[in-house]
Amino acid sequence: MTRIRRPFSVLSALGTVAHHGYELGSGVGLVLQPEMGLAGSLALWGVQLPVWTVGAARGGRRWDKPLALWAGAGLAGALVHYVMWPWRRTRLGVPALTTAEGLSPAQLPPYNGILWAWSATSALALALEVPRGARRWALAGLLTMPLLRLSARHHFDWIRQQAATDPAWWNRAFRG
Repeated sequence: MTRIRRPFSVLSALGTVAHHGYELGSGVGLVLQPEMGLAGSLALWGVQLPVWTVGAARGGRRWDKPLALWAGAGLAGALVHYVMWPWRRTRLGVPALTTAEGLSPAQLPPYNGILWAWSATSALALALEVPRGARRWALAGLLTMPLLRLSARHHFDWIRQQAATDPAWWNRAFRG
C-alpha cells in the first residue's frame, strides 16, 4: 500500500470534488459551465481534480507549487460562499449558510458540511503541507477569491436565464 504524502491536500481536492458534484447533482450547474459548456467543464474538472488528488498523494517536490495554488484556490472557493450568501453562526461558532445557490432548505445541511470540510482541509493543507518556497503560490490561489466571486455571479445570472429558456436536469434548481 502506498503512503499518502499530503493527506490534507488530497482531502482538499476531494472537498472540491464533493462541492462540484453536490452542486451539479442539485441542479445548480457546474463551475465554469457558462464559459465552457457542460461537456467542457466536465472535461476540465474530470482531468484537473484527479491530477490534484494523485499529485497530493504522491507529494514530491515537483508538486509543491501546484498543490499550494490549488489548496489556496480551494480555500478561496469555499470561503466565497460566505461572502455571497447569507449565513448564521451555529452553536459551535462556525458559519452556516441559510440560503444559497437555489438549494432547498433540506439541501443546505449537507452542503454546509461539504463547505466546512472543504475549508478546513484546504486550510490544513496550506498550514501543514505547503513548504516555505511555495507559499507565494498559496497566496496566488487565495487571491483568486474576487475572480471566483465574479464567476459565481455570472454563473447565477446565466443559469437563471438558461433555466427559463432551456430547462435541463442541471439547471432545475432555478426553474420557476
